[in-house]
Amino acid sequence: MNTAPLTVTQPVTLELIDATGASTPIEAELQYDPRDPYAVTTVFMTGSSQVRWTFGRDLLTEGLYEPSGDGDVHVWPCLDSAGHAVVIIELCSPDGEALVQARTGDLSTFVERMGKAVTPGTESELIDVDAAINAIFAAEAA
Repeated sequence: MNTAPLTVTQPVTLELIDATGASTPIEAELQYDPRDPYAVTTVFMTGSSQVRWTFGRDLLTEGLYEPSGDGDVHVWPCLDSAGHAVVIIELCSPDGEALVQARTGDLSTFVERMGKAVTPGTESELIDVDAAINAIFAAEAA
């Protein structure tokens, strides 16, 4: 019997915020794969292609309640122009940056499902450290 936790996915509509504050809806999918238990991925559907951003699951979880993140990804709670609860996600790369907002309820649902798949604090139980070290040595030897 396979007892491995299942991958969690959830389609969401995000709003891409431009420099003037105007927003454009963009379809995306949130993904959590217990094989990489510390990470969450957002896949942005940009016409015929996809853009993937992977960052720490704790950033998303903490960002629901307080500003979180250092470096390339920042997440914080906010209110949109109509007074609705949203979460802002700022993504930075050498090619530019993007500011998107998501409804807090959508992200809360995803975080809850992610927590049921892998209880926060138990992520390390899913990592085979010996296999990871062997893979590093094998890559260096190649």
